[in-house]
Amino acid sequence: MLYIVLALLAAYLLGSIPTALWVGRWFFNLRDIREHGSGNAGATNTFRVLGKRPGSAVLLIDALKGFAAAWFLPNWLLGLGAITSENLFYYRLACGVLAVVGHVYPIFAQFRGGKGVATILGMMLAIAPATVGVAILVFLAVLGTTRYVSLGSMTAGVVFALLQLTPWFRPANSWQIWFGFALAAMLIYTHRTNIGRLRAGTESRVPLWGKR
Repeated sequence: MLYIVLALLAAYLLGSIPTALWVGRWFFNLRDIREHGSGNAGATNTFRVLGKRPGSAVLLIDALKGFAAAWFLPNWLLGLGAITSENLFYYRLACGVLAVVGHVYPIFAQFRGGKGVATILGMMLAIAPATVGVAILVFLAVLGTTRYVSLGSMTAGVVFALLQLTPWFRPANSWQIWFGFALAAMLIYTHRTNIGRLRAGTESRVPLWGKR
């Protein structure tokens, strides 16, 4: 039980690493990236405020947080004999969710983080890589067409949930289907202000080409 508690705590703390905040502060002398752009400490706002390279780095690290929490921590518990292989899936979910919660409400950054898209991506890559691969293609297609990261993220989340209903991507554990729809709902909820801006035509587009 102690190892399980430590793993769950580590998952939250791992997710709480405020990548965007620290990258802006350490490499660009930016006191707080949340004071600029959309006001979030995530990869999308890093792209907007600091450009492609910092944004890509933040995206990668935030995704790695979710992947490490959902893959390595449960496998560590399994190796210790703290959990059984039958319960591995549920601990992947638990550790991954705590990493996402940590990203959205980071203890290292006054509980004001990002929207969790990249961390969810990494988490689900550890759980359902094939389904996530298709969702990523959908995200890139929407982003390339509209240059709206928010719209691409929400669309990819919904597509991921729906794909699991098809015979080609149906998971062995039915709980994953429910979880996929819960994730899609969470993505839409955390992007509710973006939805308002999309409807009003004031949502910021991410520059895909050019120097930044």
